Amino acid sequence: MTIAPELQFCLLTEPLIRYRRASDGQTVRANLPELFATLAADEVRDYPALRPHQRHPWHAFLVQLAAIALHKANRTAALETAQEWRDALLALTPDDPDGAAWCLVSPPNRPALLQAAVVGGSVSDWKSEAFAADEIDMLVTSKNHDLKGSRARRSQPEDWLFALLSLQTQEGFLGAGNYGISRMNGGFASKPGVGVAAVGFPGVRWMQDIAALLGRRDRTVEAHGLQGDDGLALVWLAPWDGLGSLSFSKLDPFYIEICRRIRLRSVDGEIMSVGTGSKAARIAAKELNGLTGDAWTPIDVEGGKALTITANGFTYKLVSELMFGGKYQAPVAQNFDHSTKGDSLVFVTQGVTRGQGKTEGYHERRVPVSPKVRGLLMTNQKVHLERIAGQRISAIGEVRKLLWLALAVLFANGASGDSSEGNKTKASKFSAPFEEAEDARFFVDLNEEIEAADPAAQRLQWLLGLVERAEVILKVAFDAGPRSGIQKYRAQSAALSRFHGGLRSDKFPIPDLVNYYRQQTTKRQEETSDHA
Repeated sequence: MTIAPELQFCLLTEPLIRYRRASDGQTVRANLPELFATLAADEVRDYPALRPHQRHPWHAFLVQLAAIALHKANRTAALETAQEWRDALLALTPDDPDGAAWCLVSPPNRPALLQAAVVGGSVSDWKSEAFAADEIDMLVTSKNHDLKGSRARRSQPEDWLFALLSLQTQEGFLGAGNYGISRMNGGFASKPGVGVAAVGFPGVRWMQDIAALLGRRDRTVEAHGLQGDDGLALVWLAPWDGLGSLSFSKLDPFYIEICRRIRLRSVDGEIMSVGTGSKAARIAAKELNGLTGDAWTPIDVEGGKALTITANGFTYKLVSELMFGGKYQAPVAQNFDHSTKGDSLVFVTQGVTRGQGKTEGYHERRVPVSPKVRGLLMTNQKVHLERIAGQRISAIGEVRKLLWLALAVLFANGASGDSSEGNKTKASKFSAPFEEAEDARFFVDLNEEIEAADPAAQRLQWLLGLVERAEVILKVAFDAGPRSGIQKYRAQSAALSRFHGGLRSDKFPIPDLVNYYRQQTTKRQEETSDHA
């Protein structure tokens, strides 16, 4: 395969991608076919240039691309050699046998990787220029504070690759002419990445997800009205004049999309970009609400829309619902029936929360899946898991509510009837860390109950620990309560009384705790009576 001089940075032939080798941590440079062969051998540890918010787009790209190539080659198992992968990828672009569609830089009248050919062949009137890779990446902070833009002034080709991929496959609406992707619920939504991975290196998950996509291909075509073998898979192969949209029904089920008109150029050996707006979204899919058959997107069944990540991210409540509940239809990649039965599994959730002209954080959570949980999920016993998780979520909410009431008493100098806004605000501020801490440990504690020989006893111990942790936060707040003499002791005593009294009240909705504390009280009374 000969690359013409005007074609630069070809992923099929040039070692532009760095990865660390699993066996010894050595940094290696590879082209895309070599990387696929290495992933198939599970010899990739990680990618040193990949930024956290780019992890899912990169994984999805590698999976979708491999699945498209394997389907085209009428294969189900991963190819073994780099040359086989190179031939399979090049077969996807028959109109560009010289590899132009796999180069970061090619003439504007021809496709380049993730860049559509420009109708008319000229970009002279394109005004948006960028000289650092992170300038074209999707927004990652709202005010450029946490993650500065334009830092990568010495951007390498792989930096441009990852930034371009992030822009074209997970960006949303950003003002007139800047439309977002089809695979999310609206321009201000977000593209989640939810799936199951084996503990270890990324090659196993890559192969598992490829198998999941190929196994569900026909059903995805039927369920979403997509094309079979004749659909457009690599959206950047279609020329784009910026005026019209592609019909969703003409796409391949594994389609890799683009959403912006942008072209990379090489100036004195350095990459820069030029861009311009469009009159319409690249893919006409607004009415689908993100229901595109994406392998990593859960679907809100009742709402008929793709999951959108809020600023709270993947909380324990949301992750519990995604794993055990019935609100969301699990995506193809959420597959607990892993091919290697002895693998330890992790439930993976990733995504950037988007807003109007800003982002509200990158969120990622990895939840270990215990052997018993995995078995229950594989035997359709989600209801049992949902019930246990739901009970714990409810218990955390009730204890937090009680903690808030006790804190309100503390800040009101012991007067339970004082409900001023200032005291409410203080109570909320001091009670918030309680739920945050429980969120962080929720699934570890949940697994302990599910795996326990005596789940009821384990659950009671967790409830008692929950109360102890809440009381610690209440006592820490003593320093922020009244400071002077009688008021101080009265407020602290009243707060503790409100807290412990609530735990023993008939109205407290956790019967296990109420009964336990009553039994302890009865036991102490009996012991006192015996001593008397």
